[in-house]
Amino acid sequence: MSLDDFFAGREDSRRLFDVVRATVEAIGPAQIRVGKRQISFVHGRAFAWAWIPGRYLHRNRTPLVLTISLYHRDTSPRWKEIVEPVPGRFTHHLELHTADAIDAEACGWLREAWQAATQ
Repeated sequence: MSLDDFFAGREDSRRLFDVVRATVEAIGPAQIRVGKRQISFVHGRAFAWAWIPGRYLHRNRTPLVLTISLYHRDTSPRWKEIVEPVPGRFTHHLELHTADAIDAEACGWLREAWQAATQ
């Protein structure tokens, strides 16, 4: 599946994704893997994912969710949800409504996840 196919009919989601992608590219090299349900950013292993919640959660109008994997539970109130799928690995979900949500703090989380992906 191509990026265009993934975002067909969801221009707001695509615009937000392009900001996320540019942010990741500014941090360092990463592969983008487009699946049916999500897009993975990979640097050694996957460290972040972008997905459209309206496809799975009815009534959810959030254009894009950025999911970031960290080795600790971040305490920011910005996270929609944090889960620990395996001990010591925390999955953080950040709802993106505007490009402003990808700020210095979010860039820091992406950088941390990117760096940890090769450890």
